[in-house]
Amino acid sequence: MYRLVFLGPPGAGKGTQAARLAGDLGVPHLSTGELLRAAVAAGTPLGVEADRFMRGGHLVPDDLVVRILAERLARGDTARGFILDGFPRTRAQAEALARITAIDRVLDFDIPETLLLERLTERRSCPKCGTVYNLKTRPPRADSVCDRDGGPLTQRSDDRPEAVRTRFAAYRELTVPLTEYYRAQGILERIDATGPPEAVEERLRRTVTSVPGEGL
Repeated sequence: MYRLVFLGPPGAGKGTQAARLAGDLGVPHLSTGELLRAAVAAGTPLGVEADRFMRGGHLVPDDLVVRILAERLARGDTARGFILDGFPRTRAQAEALARITAIDRVLDFDIPETLLLERLTERRSCPKCGTVYNLKTRPPRADSVCDRDGGPLTQRSDDRPEAVRTRFAAYRELTVPLTEYYRAQGILERIDATGPPEAVEERLRRTVTSVPGEGL
């Protein structure tokens, strides 16, 4: 089974790596943000309940997120496992998660905050097609213009320096303690998240497939 949780600060590359690895393993990549939006779009009873919080600008309560996640995990495509990206973020969420499913391994993406600050503040995206660029490592061919559709690139408000520092502080306070929680269970693995995505992917694949009897 590949019941995996990805931990790591904003910008560590968890989403990119989760999408790649999920395809290789044949398991779903589950992002809580996408799960919530899908439940709302489908008009499920839990989605309607979540929509009331989201429309009001409030965080969806943990117990509701867990119920939506449990509903998703009950589908047949999770028979081989899943990759959770963005959940849990707190000890309380981790304990709630443990009540609905076992977790085989937790991958902690480790990367210096100075590098993350540079990575996030240099990020730009196209509002039309969603393509993401980095002004230093993956710039567009023309300054501030999307290569695909010629639309003007924008910076997310939460990618500005002060917002990024606030996100880091929240991560350190709420999520870093999860590493000790999972380390005590003997399922935590550190992933060096520095360098190009291809290098990180190779390290991740070696770690995930290091258990006897498991392989891509």
